[in-house]
Amino acid sequence: MERLADIEQTEGILHTDLATLAHLLEWASAVVVVLAIAVMLIGAVRFLIGFVSAEVRRVETARATIINRERVELGRYILSGLELLIVSDIIHTALSLRLEDLLFLGLLVLIRSVISYFLDREISEIKKDPER
Repeated sequence: MERLADIEQTEGILHTDLATLAHLLEWASAVVVVLAIAVMLIGAVRFLIGFVSAEVRRVETARATIINRERVELGRYILSGLELLIVSDIIHTALSLRLEDLLFLGLLVLIRSVISYFLDREISEIKKDPER
C-alpha cells in the first residue's frame, strides 16, 4: 500500500502523456477566473449606475425600492461570479493532483457556499420587503 506522501508526489497521466491537454486546461481555468471577475465587475457597474439614478429621485419610497432592486441584481452577479470561481478551482485541483490543493478547494468551496447562502438569504429578504 502506497503511503500518502508517495501518492502526493505522483504525477498522473495528464502531466506525462497528455501534457498539452493539462496546459490547455490550466489556461481554461485562468480564463474562467477572468470571466468570473468580469461578471462581478459588470454587476458592480450596473449597481452603481442604478444607485446613482435612484439617488437623483426625490421620492423616498421609489429610491429605496430602486436601490433594493439593484442590490438584488448585484447579489445575483456576485453569486454567478462565485460559481465560476468554484469551477476554476475544481479544474485547477483536478490538474494538480495534490492533497493540499484538494483540502484548499474544500475550504474555498465551504467559504463560498457560506457566503452564497447568506447572500441568497439577504436577496430573499429584500424581495419580500423591497422598501426596507
